Amino acid sequence: MGSSRLIRRNRNESVDRWPRLAIAVLASIGAVDTGLITLKRWQIVPELACPVTGDGCDIVLNSPWATVLGQPLALFGFLAYATVLVLAVVPLLVSRQSRWQFNRATWPLLMPVCLSMAVFSLSLVGLMVAVIQAFCFFCLLSAILSVLLFLIALLGHTWDDMGAQVFRAMIITLIVAVASFAWIQASDPSRQAANPDGKHPPAITTPSNDAQIALAEHLKATGAVIYTAWWCPACRVQKELFGKQAAKALAIVECARDGYNAEPQLCDAKEIQSYPTWEIDGALLTPGIKNPEELADASGYTGERLFPTLPSATSTSSSSSR
Repeated sequence: MGSSRLIRRNRNESVDRWPRLAIAVLASIGAVDTGLITLKRWQIVPELACPVTGDGCDIVLNSPWATVLGQPLALFGFLAYATVLVLAVVPLLVSRQSRWQFNRATWPLLMPVCLSMAVFSLSLVGLMVAVIQAFCFFCLLSAILSVLLFLIALLGHTWDDMGAQVFRAMIITLIVAVASFAWIQASDPSRQAANPDGKHPPAITTPSNDAQIALAEHLKATGAVIYTAWWCPACRVQKELFGKQAAKALAIVECARDGYNAEPQLCDAKEIQSYPTWEIDGALLTPGIKNPEELADASGYTGERLFPTLPSATSTSSSSSR
């Protein structure tokens, strides 16, 4: 009889509707935030305007830490927010008979997932401020959202033993913080050992026209240099704007220590902080992808100008930070 009463009580318990709805809203915002960043890195959407700091988002989102296993880090953030969204709304959508079971099963999952996201996001904010030294509005938004999600996941449910949950949270925080620090250190190009063979950037496949080749030869003849890194997605876009044949004519300096024919000392001497960075007439241009038209103007090129342009703008400040 006691067991029957317990089952009836559990079935009548609240599913914490409002905390779950709040989590669903915040997770949806986070999914949109990270989803847009992912689509931008995949060159599916045009440039994202970064509030307050202009090109800060491009510098952060194209840094060495913005890619994991060859995919944008934001993609994994999107999957994490999507997981939280599903865990939050499922108990609100199932039948009343099963609702209490899903409620009981999902809260212990929501708390550690949201806490892991919060700790990792705060680690990225520290990286952004201390190492990359650029401000990304979208990254800060994600960190704020993840912290709010954790607070709601912890405080929005009546736990049988809050002390046990706090202790659990401390263990998770320690583990995720150590793992985050280890990943940040491992992904730092300056700490990676030089590879005698050297890593090559992705091959350029876009064909070049005569104007692109002429501009590339003019840039090299006048001493213009482009500083790049083999892993830099923005550098690939820059080279694709010249095409396969013209890109080979450019004076390219590889700054990544493990890149092929790398010259990190030269990059350090020039204080190159972001990729790609152009040097024309002895002056460093603002880091980022430049349309050939802009490079032609900066270098005094007077030949034919049948150049391709980025679809989103006449010039973009997309760049990659070391």
